[in-house]
Amino acid sequence: MSKVSIGLRGWRFEEREVFTEEGEFRPLTEIPEDARHRLVRLSLIVERPCDACYLVHGDAEKDRCRQATIVYGEPLDEVLLCDHHEADFLYWFREEGGRDLAGDDGFRDAFHEWFAAGGRAPEGYAGLEYVETDPDELPDPPDPQEIQRRLEAENEFEGERIDLREGTPFERPAKLDGESEDDEDDEDANVDLDVDLGADYPTR
Repeated sequence: MSKVSIGLRGWRFEEREVFTEEGEFRPLTEIPEDARHRLVRLSLIVERPCDACYLVHGDAEKDRCRQATIVYGEPLDEVLLCDHHEADFLYWFREEGGRDLAGDDGFRDAFHEWFAAGGRAPEGYAGLEYVETDPDELPDPPDPQEIQRRLEAENEFEGERIDLREGTPFERPAKLDGESEDDEDDEDANVDLDVDLGADYPTR
């Protein structure tokens, strides 16, 4: 069974669980719970900036942040990254103890703290190589706007959205030193990998 990414690389979905045989996006009620939660969460985060970029630039220079292209971790504790900063995350995960926190609460916080303290991958550190699957063999996934429209059209969407946001420690990267509480408003804003990410975490 092939896997596809929608909107961001990293979270992969079983094709037949998300799409019909005709290549249409399935109704939420027909999608397994875990995949449904990830799809709903994706609709909220797919256009957000890279966490690492935000930690560098903050709200004052938010326009300098690259848009995220990759997501790692679990819904509500995910790390959003641009291509440029993926290597930093992978180095933290592989070499700085991030792997030990996989699946734990605070996974995202721990990466943010390491990065904000100056943690970076060594120059030339290799990220992951992505393998393009023949697009003719896969249905075309909806673009982010279509994902949002279809999710909202489902009767269960509002309940799922509330469930996924409830108890969220924060909805963006950790607050920078000197940032005021007034600055905390945040907009609500894949190809298959050649390695098995397991529970959405990278492996060597």
